[in-house]
Amino acid sequence: MNTNKGLLYAAAGLGAALGVRALVRQLVAWDLKDKVAIVTGGSRGLGLVIARQLARQGARVAICARDAGEVERGRQDIEQYGRHVFGAVCDITDRNQVERFVGQVRMLLGPVDILINNAGVIQVGPMEHMTLADYEEAMQSHFWAPLYNILAVLPDMRRRKQGRIVNITSIGGKVSVPHLLPYGASKFALVGLSEGLRAELAKDGIRVTTVCPGLMRTGSPPNAFFKGQHRAEYTWFSIGDAIPIISMSAERAASRIIRAMQVGEAEIILTIPAKLAVWFHGLFPGTTADLLSIVNRFLPGPGGIGAERARGKDSASAVVPSWLTALSDKAAQRNNELPSR
Repeated sequence: MNTNKGLLYAAAGLGAALGVRALVRQLVAWDLKDKVAIVTGGSRGLGLVIARQLARQGARVAICARDAGEVERGRQDIEQYGRHVFGAVCDITDRNQVERFVGQVRMLLGPVDILINNAGVIQVGPMEHMTLADYEEAMQSHFWAPLYNILAVLPDMRRRKQGRIVNITSIGGKVSVPHLLPYGASKFALVGLSEGLRAELAKDGIRVTTVCPGLMRTGSPPNAFFKGQHRAEYTWFSIGDAIPIISMSAERAASRIIRAMQVGEAEIILTIPAKLAVWFHGLFPGTTADLLSIVNRFLPGPGGIGAERARGKDSASAVVPSWLTALSDKAAQRNNELPSR
């Protein structure tokens, strides 16, 4: 009987602690009105959805991308949700361009309060066809570019003793998946950078959040790069990205990311399958590697166009696009992911 009472008291105490924690988070959550936010890769996909939601909550939003037409379409889209929107052409792998862009944002919108490192590149194919250039491109996009942006906004954040930095990594930065080796390796690097930054920048009043999404329906497959048997690679990648049971909508993901940023969470892993994968890999890393080696046997082998690469939009097959990818295809239309030829 005493044991049962002890368990009840413990459960009640845990429930009260969780309730207090939730209340404290509510009280410390940032009000986004008039906060200046940079979203890299904010002209399409998840970045565009995040930018929309930030603008809807009153933030002053700045986006950048390499393509002028894409930036302008994204800017006009976001302006439907907020009054203060700035878009500029910027190659975030070039530090000089990043510093110039951040300077423009500071001049037009004010000092940067929020940085969301979202831009990235995806190369899909067997290791046999991945070149050093693929690894270099992935590292430039997923490690150096976020670092350039962080270094550009830090002086103002430190001076004002406040700021939020969100690094959108991937489940691939926790568990390396076959046929995505450059992507996974570079995302692992970003996870390490992000976790270390949180520890180092806390003393300056700056909260860093690491985001590890699983599969999301952002509409991005048409803009990914595929190597080897590119049509077969595009098929498995597109279908996996579109299944509602294992993937998350971009809108839901964006909402969760913004909330985590507002309360300053250390890390969030999006989708239940991604959480289970990270948990299982943490307990049984060897078994995870063995299971993924079996999965690799069912993926397309080398061949096709070899080390050349084709965009998803040029890799359609008899299977995709189809009803199997309908949700992802609709997301591509909503989120400016349909590339011009």
